Formats: sequence, C-alpha cells, structure tokens
Amino acid sequence: MEDKFQKLEQRKEKALLGGGEKRIASQHKKGKLTARERVHFLLDEGSFEEIGMLVTHRSTDFGMEQQIFPGDGVVTGYGTVNGRLVYVFAQDFTVFGGSLSETHAEKICKIMDLAAQNGAPLIGLNDSGGARIQEGVASLGGYADIFYRNVKFSGVIPQISAIMGPCAGGAVYSPAMTDFTIMVENTSYMFVTGPNVVKTVTNEEVTAEELGGARTHATKSGVTHLTAVNDLACIENIKQLLSYMPQNCEDRAPVYPYALGEELRPKLDSIIPPSSNQPYDMREVIKELTDENSFMEIHESYAENIVVGFARIGGRSIGIVANQPMVLAGVLDVDSSKKGARFVRFCDSFNVPLLVLVDVPGFLPGTDQEWNAIILNGAKLLYAFSEATVPKVTLITRKAYGGAYDVMNSKHIGADMNFAWPSAEIAVMGAKGASEIIFKKEISEAEDPAQMLAEKEAEYQRKFANPYRAASRGFIDEVIIPSNTRRKLIKAFSMLENKVDKRPRKKHGNIPL
Repeated sequence: MEDKFQKLEQRKEKALLGGGEKRIASQHKKGKLTARERVHFLLDEGSFEEIGMLVTHRSTDFGMEQQIFPGDGVVTGYGTVNGRLVYVFAQDFTVFGGSLSETHAEKICKIMDLAAQNGAPLIGLNDSGGARIQEGVASLGGYADIFYRNVKFSGVIPQISAIMGPCAGGAVYSPAMTDFTIMVENTSYMFVTGPNVVKTVTNEEVTAEELGGARTHATKSGVTHLTAVNDLACIENIKQLLSYMPQNCEDRAPVYPYALGEELRPKLDSIIPPSSNQPYDMREVIKELTDENSFMEIHESYAENIVVGFARIGGRSIGIVANQPMVLAGVLDVDSSKKGARFVRFCDSFNVPLLVLVDVPGFLPGTDQEWNAIILNGAKLLYAFSEATVPKVTLITRKAYGGAYDVMNSKHIGADMNFAWPSAEIAVMGAKGASEIIFKKEISEAEDPAQMLAEKEAEYQRKFANPYRAASRGFIDEVIIPSNTRRKLIKAFSMLENKVDKRPRKKHGNIPL
C-alpha cells in the first residue's frame, strides 16, 4: 500500500512538471508561460482546485501506449478571481503540443458542465496544435462535444477564450462561439486552414502571423475582441472583463461602492465643435460621463466608426455603444453594425444596462456596402436593440439622421430614457440635402440659386435640425445641458435598476444572420 502511495505521488509530481522540464524551458524561450503558470496568475492565490490531474489518454496506436502523461495536455479545475468563482481549463503545449484527445475533451466538457450547473464563468486558455491525429475520429468527436456545450451554455454563463498559442482548424470554432476572445500578440494565431494549405490551394504566399495573427483578427476580421502584448497582460484583460459581468444570466453585475459628489462636467459644454461637419472624439465624451478610469473598450481596432465597451456610472456596470465622429463621420456600415449588434446581445444576455451615444449621419452609401449586405447587417443592430430588455438609455449629442436615428436605440424601438443635447439634429437627412429636394423648384428658378439654397438650408435648419420637435412628440424625454448629463444618467440608471420587460412567448427569434 505504501509503495502504491509513493507511485501516486510520483505521478502527481510528473504532472506538475507538465511533461518535462525541457519542454517547459522551450515554452519559456518563446516568451510564453506554461499552463500551470497561467492558471496561477489568473486565479486568487491558493484558490485553485484541480480536477482530473491523473487522467491519461486511452490510445494504443502508433506507439502512444509508451507515451503517458498525467493530465493529458490540459489543466482543468476551479478557483476564484477577486473572490468570485470561475471554472478554467488551460491547454498544455508541452504535452503532445496541447493536442486534443478524447480524454482531453472529456476533461474540458466536465468543467463546462460544472460551470453551467453552478452558474459561474468559464475561462478557456487555448494553446493547442489541434486534434490529436493518432486518435482520429475520437478527437474530432471531442471537439464537437465542446462546441455543443459552447452553444448550449451561451447566454447562460459568460464564456471567455484566451488564445495564447496556436489555434487552428476546427479548434477555432469554440473560441468563436464564446462571448469574448483575447489573443496574445506574436505568439498566437487562429485560422481554419494554415499557410501551407493556402499556398497549395490558392498559390498565395502568406505567413501565419499575416493570415491569422492577433493584429489581423483585431483589425480586419474582428474575430478577436482584445489583444495583449504577453500572457500576463492577457490574464489581466480577463480579470478586468470579469469585473463588469455577473456570474450568470440570473445574476447582476457587481456594484462598486460610489459616493455621489460634484457630478457636473463643464468640459462637455464645449466639446461639440461649432460646425456640424467638424469631428470630435466620442471617447472624450465617454471619459466625462463615466466613473474615472472605468472604461474598457472592446474591438478597439475594428470598425472604428463605432465604439463599444464596458464602464461604470455611479459604481454600476454599463455597456456603451457610441458612434465615433472621428472615423467616417460616425456612419453605420457593415462592420460597425455587426460589432454593435454582437455587443448589445451580450449585454442583454447578462443584464448589463446599455448607454447609447448617438452622432450618426446615416448609413454608408456605395456599391461595396450594398453588395456586402448593409441591409441585413444594419438590421442586425436594429434587431439587437429591439430585442434587448435591459435598461436602455440614449443620448443624442449631435446628428441623428434617417434610418440610423431609428436603429441607434430610439424611443420607437424600446429605449427607456432618451436625452438630447441642444446641439442635437434629429431629421430625415442633413439640411443641405433636404433643402435641395424640398425646395428644388424654388432654387432652380431663383436669380441666385446658391443664395436661395443657403436661405432654404437655414430655414430647414431652424425648423428641423434641433431636438425640440422630437421632444414635443415625446420621442426625446428631456433636452439637457451637456455638463449636467452625468448626473442625469446616474439617476436614470438608478431608476431603471429593477426594470422588468416581458416579451411574447417563443422559442427564439430569427435574427437576420
């Protein structure tokens, strides 16, 4: 019995080494932490409880019976982050390249089931060469088991994926179905088919970094929500994300202590430029409205004409969706609509109230947009806002033109409180374009058409390019002084804290995908 116990301890020690000191040294040379180090830095000290440390693979083909490593290439368990329960799996690249076997998948599935049953976030630290080829279809089946749970638990518990090494082939679909994906720069990549296959099929020469590196997915595809310079920065991003989220769909996000003070923000009174064609940075507005240093932007480098992210107002977590006049004048296009819709649906799934900041001249025109389905993609954002039942507050800072006014959380699609600054322009289109249509005859017949256009433009501006007509119809609840906005928002979100909105019974809607 004593001999058996000693052997068990030796196996534990071997597992802790993650497959050998040489492999760990190789991992460190690449600037990467090992799986156990990642778990150590993610969780509160001493809180990690491992599950399945001694699990080994069942394969006996191709000499695999001679290569047995306890844990089988993935570390799984639970612990706390800032005192809150989370479940975690960390793939270990030092064991078979972190490849996914049948038992490797079973360990991950067990953790996913526990996370859902106990209502706590799931964090996946991905670092894997893909399916374990020696196991064939058993490995592929393991991936499908994971995918099924990603979907089953979507909207039930927050799911966060960190890509801290390779993630290729079918393995990419699990992170793609989680709520947030974070990639480590220069050491991680994601693609369905690698550079060699691309070269063979299309004759394109491309590196792994160009094809599926962190920068590529942060700027071009939008697959990753955040990037990090190294593993530790990635882990800090995960911790920060969790601080804005509830544990599950039945819970509420944590409220941080906040003492009301002088909530006026005089800088906001002069933030809108004199000319309606001049840009300004919506991030500066966000900075003034939210608690100090609380804004965490999501998808910062993708579809930059819209800004989304988490923040706090009066200690309460909120999600922010804001047009960005600094990029393409803040118009909505294909990518910004998808980006906004995805974020809105996450916030609605997990009871995070929404603040929408509007300065939008419309949808981006052109064949490129039409041929890439701006109709369907714009409808996604409209659908997401209409579907959301969380507290929704809208502030129109300047332009709200055409259909984009409706889409950006207008009163007509269920916004709870709609505010506007005196600088707001709520109309079907800009004054110049509207005047050219409405007064076309008068302008063409005038002795000085340019002067007549200017006069009619000023007339239209006086009548329609302001928030007061909308306010008279009840579409705007209050026209407020910009410096007083933060105080109004704190009160509005406090008032809406216990909002209940019941919708018609149905299996689920059919969002225009």
